[in-house]
Amino acid sequence: MKKYYFILLALMMGCHVAMAQKSIVILYENDAHCGIDGYTKMAGLRDAISRADTAYVGAVCVGDFLQGNTTGAISKGQYIVDIMRYMDYHAITLGNHEFDYGVPRMVQLLEQVDAPVVCANLYEAGEPQPMFAPYVIHQYGDKKVAFVGACTPETMILEGYSFYDTNGILLYDLKQKTFYQLIQQAVDDARKAGADYVVLISHVGETTQSMGFNSHLLVNHTRGIDVVLDGHSHNIFENAKATNLDGQEITVTQTGTQFANVGKLVITPEGRFITQLMKGKDIPYENAKVTAITDSIRQMVKAVTSKVVAKSDYTLVVSDENDQWIVRAEETNAGDLVADAYRYAMKADIGFENGGGIRNDIEAGDITYGDIIGMLPYDNTLRRISVTATQLKEMLTRCTSLVPVLDGNFPQCSGLRFTVHSKSHTVSDIEILQEDGSYAPIDMQRTYSVALTNYNHEGGGFFDSFKKCPVLQESTLRYYEALSDYLTKVLGGNTGEAYAQPQGRIKIVAD
Repeated sequence: MKKYYFILLALMMGCHVAMAQKSIVILYENDAHCGIDGYTKMAGLRDAISRADTAYVGAVCVGDFLQGNTTGAISKGQYIVDIMRYMDYHAITLGNHEFDYGVPRMVQLLEQVDAPVVCANLYEAGEPQPMFAPYVIHQYGDKKVAFVGACTPETMILEGYSFYDTNGILLYDLKQKTFYQLIQQAVDDARKAGADYVVLISHVGETTQSMGFNSHLLVNHTRGIDVVLDGHSHNIFENAKATNLDGQEITVTQTGTQFANVGKLVITPEGRFITQLMKGKDIPYENAKVTAITDSIRQMVKAVTSKVVAKSDYTLVVSDENDQWIVRAEETNAGDLVADAYRYAMKADIGFENGGGIRNDIEAGDITYGDIIGMLPYDNTLRRISVTATQLKEMLTRCTSLVPVLDGNFPQCSGLRFTVHSKSHTVSDIEILQEDGSYAPIDMQRTYSVALTNYNHEGGGFFDSFKKCPVLQESTLRYYEALSDYLTKVLGGNTGEAYAQPQGRIKIVAD
């Protein structure tokens, strides 16, 4: 009997040794922005690794999944959640665009995902505990990995309407002043709870925004984080480095956007961290269940969006050949068209759209309703407000101050033209379009009517410049509906030569 006991013990010990020798693989994606075709490839890759049984495997999401194109817009995020519930994520954190439909809608959708949502710094105003768990611990063999979640406080500016009521009272808070401390507390608590490794899934980004945060600064202000899976700024890098409070170099990685890449974090049995990016289009695997739901949703979207509403002989430009959103730093023909549509719809002196609200190019040829929603994918409605000349000039100055750096607050405009001085960060030569088609210098003693979205009025864009301006007319017209109407009713279904190129409304000089 003793002989069999020792044989069994040896087998058990052998299994334990084999288990300890397996690596941990964490697949990660950030800023999927409704790029639904990538989900099945990521899930299929995870399944293939699991079947090979050479590593423990899981997947995480680093935010910005509910919004970004037609699929999210027409369902207010529901179609994306319908796919994500089949992904079996081990952790999800929040991006700024999860707040696009308001916090109640976000919470309603996240309850359906059936995966742990982690965010150490989102609080309901006045409450002592965060709305979601700061971290979750997952067991992989004999190791415990903690996933700590962080969302950029910049979201309180970018999606400000979700954080304040109509009287400006704070409803939700991403804790700008204590951001680093809250992340550090979550890391410390995860370690105390037995985590062997701490992975930060961080929708903070590489670009320092107006609040002064980026993922490298987050690492600089903390200790105990082993690796950062980052998002928000759409960068592509496998293995950048940032130094923590203890002088250790910590890996920071991002995959780009819309599954341009799927990230693979390998934690070796010796505790080394290796990150790799795989091009999404080159992944040969799929998950049957995810493919089935994705195909079904694609058909439902097609039924709504396939109608042709207009034609353009020219591409309506949002980004350049390097996929840089130039609409965030210079005038484009797409920006002119959108702003014109607002001004026409609301019968205003001026029309504005922030560059960050115009998301996708429309290629030359037939323009479908889906193309329009893909360009303007949010649930924003239009309104007309009253703006003084002083407020107008201040807004133009502030929202062009980062030129030539890409900034979502950059104002695409209609009904005026002006000059940006990129070195002195000033604007000049502001002129207003007159009824006869000429331009005249702005009258600093008067007010002007401005057509814009509720997002840009309530504090989600233009750095709150127009937040206190009175409403002249409230509309239920969504901004993509306004563009569709303009194309069909005003332009007669063809953009024509007028929108072949930017119309010279914004001049940028280096002085």
